[in-house]
Amino acid sequence: MLSQFTPEVGSPWGTLSEFIPIPEVYAVGRLDADSEGLLVLTSNGRLQARLSQPRWHHWRTYHVEVEGEAREPQLDQLRRGLWIQRRLTLEARVRPLSNPAWPPRIPPIRSRKSIPTSWLELKLQEGRNRQVRRMTAAVGLPTLRLIRVAIDLEDGATPLSLSGLNAGEWRHADPDETHRLARLLR
Repeated sequence: MLSQFTPEVGSPWGTLSEFIPIPEVYAVGRLDADSEGLLVLTSNGRLQARLSQPRWHHWRTYHVEVEGEAREPQLDQLRRGLWIQRRLTLEARVRPLSNPAWPPRIPPIRSRKSIPTSWLELKLQEGRNRQVRRMTAAVGLPTLRLIRVAIDLEDGATPLSLSGLNAGEWRHADPDETHRLARLLR
């Protein structure tokens, strides 16, 4: 599905309006149709901007399955930043993940039976169009699966995350999260 509420003319994809019966809410950032994971929804335009704009330095955490076995030189390239679409990406935090507990995606985007895959945890402070996919491809590790798992609100605090949610589920922010989100706008 598309991470928006309004259908696009001619698109084969559904929208969030089919699953979330709350009017006047908008997604903070987007996930492309081949990606999955955490979407924060809000009716507050200032909050949407505050969480979306890179100048506020909110780290977004992704679990990324890539084609090939990630090597340290490739991880260092991702950490330092890469030239993507004629602009240098901000520094990233990246580490290998061993056997994350994600259920298989059905249907998978792609399967590679004869090529090994590996998983990375990649944290970014910006969210350009298909940035994770472009970055991993640039270091020779094409993305096979991309899951946004968390968005940090402020340094050192517990991030908003997928914890406790299954695919397709949603929930309202709890009182602590609501307070912390409101504090961002002060």
